[in-house]
Amino acid sequence: MPPLAVTTVVASLLALIFFRLSLAVIGFRRRHRVSLGSGGHDDLERAIRAQGNFAEYTPITLVLLACLEVNGAPWWLVAVPGAIFIAGRLIHARGVQEPPPNFSRRVLGMKLTLFTLAGLAALNLSWLGVRLVMPAQI
Repeated sequence: MPPLAVTTVVASLLALIFFRLSLAVIGFRRRHRVSLGSGGHDDLERAIRAQGNFAEYTPITLVLLACLEVNGAPWWLVAVPGAIFIAGRLIHARGVQEPPPNFSRRVLGMKLTLFTLAGLAALNLSWLGVRLVMPAQI
């Protein structure tokens, strides 16, 4: 498998989601003729926060996925958290954008996001620890 193949797929799918979230913000800005901020429009505010929240959590998650993959973790150990993160971001975005905001989806999306983030940090540290102690056996 090429280097960073799994991270590449996950990053590409996340980029498409971000593109869609960005188009929603642009559409609401045009509809309401607001160039900065939300202008007090609830639908635009929700779209801005869905996009912003996505942008806040995605970079560090991709870095952690790439680190795990570069350090030789099996493809599935990178793909599973990548898929869970994608699911969490989709669920969260949907929950934030639905009027009124669906807090149960928002909460589920954030749980999946945060547990994935913490899990990737733990996986990276433990995987690196295993490689430092027994590098020839991995």
